[in-house]
Amino acid sequence: VQLQASGGGLVQAGGSLRLTCAVSGRAFSGYIIAWFRQAPGKEREFVAAISGGGLNTDYADSVKGRFTISRDNAKNAVLLQMNSLKFEDTAVYYCAARMGNWYFRRGAHERYDYWGQGTLVTVSS
Repeated sequence: VQLQASGGGLVQAGGSLRLTCAVSGRAFSGYIIAWFRQAPGKEREFVAAISGGGLNTDYADSVKGRFTISRDNAKNAVLLQMNSLKFEDTAVYYCAARMGNWYFRRGAHERYDYWGQGTLVTVSS
């Protein structure tokens, strides 16, 4: 499985961006896909996750109500719609994948087996 994140860029505070995680390989619908982010000098942190069928989602408290994760299994893609962006959302955003059921520590980056290369999101204040 290979993942490629795209869609990052520079946006003003209050603006929106949509990130895409394109996944190649078989059995895409069997993978839980998550987004993590890492700001300079900080640890990688969980942002959101979605189950293989798309019925279950999970969000970090810091992004609830502003970010929405979704997936299109026909296109092997997971989207992260980010609205009302804040300066503190500035980070490199990574998508990650894990095969299996929904019930595990989704916020623990070490639980994911496959990672994309990251896309930079910069929010100007």
